[in-house]
Amino acid sequence: MKLTLRVWRQKNADADGAMSTYEVDGISTDMSFLEMLDVLNEQLILSGEDPVAFDHDCREGICGACSLVINGDAHGPERTTTCQLHMRSFKDGDTIDIEPWRAAAFPVIKDLVVDRSAFDRIIRSGGYITAPTGSAPEAHATPVPKADADFAFEHAECIGCGACVAACPNGAAMLFTSAKINHLNVLPQGAPERETRVLDMVAQMDAEGFGGCTLTGECATACPKGIPLVSITRMNKEWLRATRKAGKR
Repeated sequence: MKLTLRVWRQKNADADGAMSTYEVDGISTDMSFLEMLDVLNEQLILSGEDPVAFDHDCREGICGACSLVINGDAHGPERTTTCQLHMRSFKDGDTIDIEPWRAAAFPVIKDLVVDRSAFDRIIRSGGYITAPTGSAPEAHATPVPKADADFAFEHAECIGCGACVAACPNGAAMLFTSAKINHLNVLPQGAPERETRVLDMVAQMDAEGFGGCTLTGECATACPKGIPLVSITRMNKEWLRATRKAGKR
């Protein structure tokens, strides 16, 4: 395959960025999208140019590092992570636009790499258990209803890639935040800090500058792990409950 790539190039966070055009040839349909970018970077290095900076780690669809907007879609045309997107999803002669996540809370560091530490601060604000519990208890010591366990596991699948933010027209982080809140709040181990967790994490999300949610549903559509839109509804109910309870104290 021969492709035309239009790639966002930006030297650093303070510099202005622009799209640069490159031609790549000999691309196999069995390559992943990141392997195709590796081919481009080898070509750039051999010609004495600066390679394109992009995030990646496991390349197995687990870590969420490979965050790219491809032809306007977060992670590209398939519902998967960029590293698991293969070039058979494109045709010979295609022109492909490759950009970083676009959100005020995700400033560009260089080229296609953005700073997603806002997610880390949201998690740190309330997404952990502070109560000392000693050593790990026997797994079956605390019974958990299957429906609750399934709900928790479904939301624990969130890999924090940020596709929900990139796809949202408002740049909202509600799907990510709700996934992190719900997978802890529904379990008995997370119950002691249920109210403070949702209040603190939502407050931190707002402080980070993410946009407001208008339930357009683009976030759930783009999520490579299929976190459902109902997660936001559940979090909103948790937040209202916690707010009312805090107001009565």
